Order: sequence, then C-alpha cells, then structure tokens
Amino acid sequence: MDAGSFRRGVRDMAPLLLGVAPFGIVAGIAAMDAGLSLVQAVGMSVVVFAGASQLAVLELLDQGAPLSVVVVTAVVINLRMLMYSASIAPYFQSFAARTKASLAYLLTDQAYALSISRYRSADGVDRVAYYLGAASALWVVWQITTVAGAVAQAGIPESLGLEFAVPLVFLALLVPAMEDGPTIVAGLVGGTVAVVGTGLPLNLGLLVGATVGIVAGLAAETRMEVDASDAH
Repeated sequence: MDAGSFRRGVRDMAPLLLGVAPFGIVAGIAAMDAGLSLVQAVGMSVVVFAGASQLAVLELLDQGAPLSVVVVTAVVINLRMLMYSASIAPYFQSFAARTKASLAYLLTDQAYALSISRYRSADGVDRVAYYLGAASALWVVWQITTVAGAVAQAGIPESLGLEFAVPLVFLALLVPAMEDGPTIVAGLVGGTVAVVGTGLPLNLGLLVGATVGIVAGLAAETRMEVDASDAH
C-alpha cells in the first residue's frame, strides 16, 4: 500500500472533518438522550457507523416509534450507499471479497465523494491506500467525537447550536452532486417535500421527501432520454 496515497487521502478529508466533528458530538448527545448507556452509544457508533441514519433512528427511538418505522427509515436513508457501492466497485474489482467487505464498512458520503473524484482524475494514486486514508480518518474522528458527545452530554449548552453542523455537512456534499438536470430536480423536489413534511409524525417527512425526490429525478431523467431520442 502506498503511504503517500494514504496521506493524501487523509489530507483531502481533513477540511471535511471540521464539519464531521460537531456532527459526531450531536450523535453522541442524541444517543444518551434516547436512553442508551455509554457502552450502547459507543457500540452503535462503531457497528452502524452511519451518521444520518444513526440520528434518525435515535430520534425515532426517543419518540417511541414502532420498530418497523425505525428499520424502514434506516434502510431508506442508507439506500444511497447501494448506489455508491455500485459506482465505486469497478475500481476495486480485482481485490478479494474479504478486502472489499472491509472497504465497504468504511464507506461514507465523504469517502465516496473524495475517492471517486480522485479516481476519475486518473493521476496514478493508489486507489485502496487513498480510500483508506480518507475513510479511516473520518472513522477515527467520528468515533472520538461521538464518545465525547456521549460523555459530555450534560455539559454542552444547547445555545452552541451544534445540531446545525448536520445539515451543513450534507449540504456541502449535496450541492456538488447536483451536476445535471435530473440530480438538480431530485435534490430540489426531495428537499422541498421533506421541509414541507417536517410536521408529519414519526419523522415520515424524511421518508416521503426521499421517495418523492427519487421519483422526480427518475422522471426527469426519463424525460431527457425521450427528448434526446426524439431529437435524433
């Protein structure tokens, strides 16, 4: 494994960690607020390692939502990982299944976005080393900050407004991803519906927004393909 590529991954991830840190602290606080013990909060952070779904699940557990709603919400939020995996898999095609499974555990929005961008630039970087550098840096910071949030739960004043870090991190990832008509339509429609549905019970506004956004994006893509076909 090329050490230079690993360090490059760490360096590229470093600016994003500024937003991940408060995100992790919020997740740690939310875990304790939901009634989890410190061990359970740390265990969830290590095993699940998925910030958005962790927060959504904790909120639903805190509200006493049915288990089916909790599970469906987590699955829907993490569906994007399926697309990330399909997109990045060709770059790891030559590796053993065990290696690919280990890499999959570390897959996050940030690691995917940085790695796929670097791979497409075709600058000779060691793909696995770069990915591990970026992904493991985020993993370490995430675990440290969630533990810090869980331990310091009672001592962090709400006036700090750390929860704002969560949407800011995702906005930083979303905006560059809206690079063509269908993705722009999906982002705008899904986001608008999710905001309008904020008051729905059991956080269903998120599920409805995600579903409508996906459908709108697919419809826009289909329309573009039909128009292109007609033009020929």
